[in-house]
Amino acid sequence: MDWFTAPDYWLSRLVFQRALAVVYLVAFLGAALQFRALIGERGMLPVPRFVARVPWRQAPSVFQWRYSDRFFAAWSWAGCAVAAALAAGVDGYLPLWGGMLLWLAPWAMYLSVVNVGQTWYSFGWESLLLEVGFLAVFLGNDEVAPPVVVLFLLRWVLFRVEFGAGLIKMRGDACWRKLTCLDYHHETQPMPGPLSWFFHRLPKPVHRVEVAANHVTQLAVPVLLFTPQPVATAAAALMVVTQLWLVLSGNFSWLNWITVVVALSAVRFPTGSGHPRGAPVWYEVVVLVVAAGLLALSYRPARNLVSRRQVMNRSFDPLHLVNTYGAFGSVTRVRQEVVVEGTADDPPREDSDWREYEFRGKPGDPRHWPRQFAPYHLRLDWLMWFAALSPAYAGSWFGGLVERLLEGDRDTLRLLRRSPFPPDAPPRYVRARLYRYRFTTWRELRETGACWDRTYVREFLGPTRLSTTAGREP
Repeated sequence: MDWFTAPDYWLSRLVFQRALAVVYLVAFLGAALQFRALIGERGMLPVPRFVARVPWRQAPSVFQWRYSDRFFAAWSWAGCAVAAALAAGVDGYLPLWGGMLLWLAPWAMYLSVVNVGQTWYSFGWESLLLEVGFLAVFLGNDEVAPPVVVLFLLRWVLFRVEFGAGLIKMRGDACWRKLTCLDYHHETQPMPGPLSWFFHRLPKPVHRVEVAANHVTQLAVPVLLFTPQPVATAAAALMVVTQLWLVLSGNFSWLNWITVVVALSAVRFPTGSGHPRGAPVWYEVVVLVVAAGLLALSYRPARNLVSRRQVMNRSFDPLHLVNTYGAFGSVTRVRQEVVVEGTADDPPREDSDWREYEFRGKPGDPRHWPRQFAPYHLRLDWLMWFAALSPAYAGSWFGGLVERLLEGDRDTLRLLRRSPFPPDAPPRYVRARLYRYRFTTWRELRETGACWDRTYVREFLGPTRLSTTAGREP
């Protein structure tokens, strides 16, 4: 069927697949390096406890049948190996069915991780990686040209990501409609980057232009993805530029990068189209059946787009095949941070030697300049931002964090930039205090060298120590 494939997108598929494999590699690497303290056997939210109460049909995962820290580590590192092989183009040396199975492997492996990751894996970019990764299975390899229907479904994903984000802003916080949200957002976003201070200090008229440009890119440009070339390429390229601007302004895990990856699949590069053979009948049948199923599953996400009660970042099936997306429907005006401290004094007093734990990405020491971590995702740091918004966001895991700091747990301390206590001499007490943070002015920066100024707000958690039993006592 000549209508089935699009030979002009041969290079687009190549770029898309190699870039997607790199995102997979980053995701599996983060899982391998962070899981023990977060969801390991002695983690804050252990997988064995989760699978004991959640059935397989609600959270399909290999870890429903067996879990150990050693097995999870092997699984994650194996995912890194598969992703690296795909990034190197190994699928191109396999027969068509072999390449499809190779692409199916990281999707199934990462699905197993996400479905037991609980709060730590509750972000929209997890589902986005799985949805896009599933479509990559059916894009084929060098034996066939890219199927038109899969390229269309990738544009449908990109449309929902951008248009959904635009709608949630217009329906949400009034500052998006007034073009004032970026007066605050560069300062109050979950994890600022090394340039966020400078973005925040841009003149307010520039912030208005930023917001207006965002509305155009998210509400008008996505429609152009379904127009003929070269208009669709221009629309995708504009989205890439917008996402790279966001990359410069903050740390948003791999959300921006995978959006760029999907946008690249809509770009028709001017080079040659390769010389693939015609698609075999079995492949055409499989692709069309899967596409029909995905279009049927798109009903609820599509309805969500037009709903007054639009929700962000929700999966409607346990396989994360078709999802809803969106970000920052509301913007916080004031940045608050939870600062965790420990002391060896017993009993603790206000004038005790309280020493502060430093996190890798979230603000702490006012003189410590933010670093660039994205696309790598610091899961604990992100959840600490939510904890500062409300203790309810931290109810399931913050006590576990404090307990592990009191124990000097090495896996937990590895998630931090600096611990004031060595693992073999942990603090007797740990407390948490809430501070208001703001970016310093140009003058304050020159005089103090600090990019942040912070003011004490209130106690978040009073001095807490390990009890003589398995629990904790205040």
